Amino acid sequence: MNIFEALREDHEIQRDLIDKLVNTSGKTDLRKNMFEKLKHELAIHADAEERHFYIPLIDADLTQEKARHSIAEHHEMDELVEKLEETDMDSSAWLTYMKQLAEKVEHHLDEEEQEVFQLAGKALTEKEKTELAQTYQKEIKEHR
Repeated sequence: MNIFEALREDHEIQRDLIDKLVNTSGKTDLRKNMFEKLKHELAIHADAEERHFYIPLIDADLTQEKARHSIAEHHEMDELVEKLEETDMDSSAWLTYMKQLAEKVEHHLDEEEQEVFQLAGKALTEKEKTELAQTYQKEIKEHR
């Protein structure tokens, strides 16, 4: 498995959780549990992705700008998660923030898969792609 396949697997987990969360309502245990799971998945994915994908890409001229942009988007997602944590799950504002987070995550994942992966494919060797996948997956497994 290469780094792109490893990241896509986790992207699918995030997409699935977001789709389900946007269709919940009220302050239910289901909503609370799914939000906690999404929060955790986003956090461990961003940490591991930055260490084992974006840091190596920052060193390459071809991918530096995209890598920095993607790391900035992780920060924007963190800020939306904080807003969600501070907002009552029963309020309409919570769902509004959740939809904003869903949009931001979807945009980030799509941009990563359609643009960053292509550039990274040129910047990284096959050996690097495999090694990065291994270190990325090891970190995810340790924290999941």
